[in-house]
Amino acid sequence: MASAPLGYQLRTAAKANQFLVTAEVMPPKGGNPEHMLAMGQMLRGRVHAVNVTDGSRAVMRMSSWAAALLLQQQGVEAVCQVACRDRNRIALQADLMGAHALGLRNILALTGDPVKAGDHPEARGVFDLESVRLLKLLEKLNYGVDSHDNPLTDGALDLFAGAAIDPQSPSWSGLQRRFEAKVKAGAQFFQSQMITDFDRLAKFMNQVASSYDRPVLAGIFLLKSAKNARFINRNVPGVHIPEAIVERLAAAADPLQEGVQIAAEQVQAAQQICQGVHLMAVRREDLIPQILELGGVAPVDAPLAQR
Repeated sequence: MASAPLGYQLRTAAKANQFLVTAEVMPPKGGNPEHMLAMGQMLRGRVHAVNVTDGSRAVMRMSSWAAALLLQQQGVEAVCQVACRDRNRIALQADLMGAHALGLRNILALTGDPVKAGDHPEARGVFDLESVRLLKLLEKLNYGVDSHDNPLTDGALDLFAGAAIDPQSPSWSGLQRRFEAKVKAGAQFFQSQMITDFDRLAKFMNQVASSYDRPVLAGIFLLKSAKNARFINRNVPGVHIPEAIVERLAAAADPLQEGVQIAAEQVQAAQQICQGVHLMAVRREDLIPQILELGGVAPVDAPLAQR
């Protein structure tokens, strides 16, 4: 969406019912953002926005809003993740106002991973809010009031709020309640957790999401090897990579390239089911354009006739 101003490309494409493409990058662990910015440039024109994690897996990295600002200064639209784990409602509101003032417009509201899962297990989790209440707070800020309904005397915000969803959740009723609660709280788009069961995704889209006019982006993860897939099966709750995929990676002469092909096939499958994909290729974000090309997804800045 080259015609939309930076910060509004994802929102404009969503409202136009286009197939949405986002990709995840990790902020640097340190003060040098060069690698992250290089990955962002490789994704420019291929995705509507780059999603910047906020202490994912409770591992300490550069703040998401700072990393997102650096990307947008380089012409790459960002989705700034905001997790409730590390900040109370005062700090959350302060960061959201600051993000808006800096030109960031896309926010993904998250509860946040447990502190014990990360690299500072002795830290104290805050969890003053969780994702649904954070979405409600975002809606208030956009309306021009704070969490106590006091007016924002220096202007309302204009943030495009998104949320996470896990269509593979074992509790179908819980999944439906959570999705509906997030829609009611103001979520304008959804990015899913890693999807391996596309039949389950189709069931979710048909029986739950179809009742609401909200784009859902399927989470596609680049598997680099059979070892990588087995590690995820052991250590990531709620994810089960089918043994057929693990065996396919194990038998491949070039496991990484096989992983690219598998991800591309999943992108193709997602195009028949939902309104977008969210690609995760940890430390190999440079392969995302290849995955999209193999998956038949045209660059987002291509003329509509070519998409």
